[in-house]
Amino acid sequence: MNYRHLGKTGLRVSDLCLGAMTFGRETSEEDSFRIMDRFVASGGNFIDTADVYTQGSSEEIVGRWLKGQKRDDVVIATKVRFAMGSGPNDVGLSRKHILAGVEASLRRLGTDYIDLFQVHAWDPKTPLEETLSTLNDLVRRGVVRYIGASNFRGWQLQKAIDLSKRHGWEAFTCLQPQYNLLCRATEYELIPVCESEGLGVIPWSPLRGGWLSGKFKRGMAEPPQDSRVAIAEEKGWGEKWSTYNNEHTWNVLDALFSVAEQAEKTPAQTALNWLLQKPGVTAPIIGARTLAQLESNLGGSGWSLTAEQIAQLDQASAMPVTYPYDAAAERQQSNGRNY
Repeated sequence: MNYRHLGKTGLRVSDLCLGAMTFGRETSEEDSFRIMDRFVASGGNFIDTADVYTQGSSEEIVGRWLKGQKRDDVVIATKVRFAMGSGPNDVGLSRKHILAGVEASLRRLGTDYIDLFQVHAWDPKTPLEETLSTLNDLVRRGVVRYIGASNFRGWQLQKAIDLSKRHGWEAFTCLQPQYNLLCRATEYELIPVCESEGLGVIPWSPLRGGWLSGKFKRGMAEPPQDSRVAIAEEKGWGEKWSTYNNEHTWNVLDALFSVAEQAEKTPAQTALNWLLQKPGVTAPIIGARTLAQLESNLGGSGWSLTAEQIAQLDQASAMPVTYPYDAAAERQQSNGRNY
């Protein structure tokens, strides 16, 4: 496992982050412990969870496992934003909910500090000043080491960064967006903002819910029975076969299988390595329901695709780009600078 600095901070994290969303849901506590033990044994030191994952059970499982570890050797990330109860203040990014959320996460994790505390999504109902000043106070108190954002749009992220600078508050150190071969709109504005402002990028769903795992192949009429997509459709989690059952997806998968064969790696390892070569990316978040899945995903680090192989995947996964991100708009901007 390699290590990278998280954005422009001095914090070094493994270039793969272990996502704990399955813990307590698809994955038992016993198997979750095995997965975390293997991840750490391989050199991983970065684990990401959230208060809403299995309504707190994920944090509790990570916390019980953490008791058997040297605390400072592990970087624990969690999140706050979504509803953890039925009360009117049990959701959002108000000062009240953030403070209640961090205390509850500390208790479930069994620790006196959180390494990376992230807002899980934008809150249009709460003034941004209230959210950012509260996060700043948590860092000053020492219960949070670093702060980050997840699922922000480009303008939202830039506004938060600028507001923190203006007030001298603790700034976001990273962004957790969806980013993979089937979701590259992240490159339009979010990646440039992160590169410009020095934020690390820790992509969630780097295998797009299993579509890039190697289980899905052209010609299928339905998802494999043991796939996340099949389970999600059965459980009503929102992911649907119909969303990605199209020619673009199958073209991407054709290229992925071809490059994986060239590199003598699995499709999952190839998709992860492609992401690791992308500008601004610090550590893709790998989710694993089983130890076998983790073992496969760990092989995404420690080697590099060739420039030609990256270009092959880039070309197959490219989507039509429209204004204001297309080449014509860029030429207009360039011409404008010459006036």
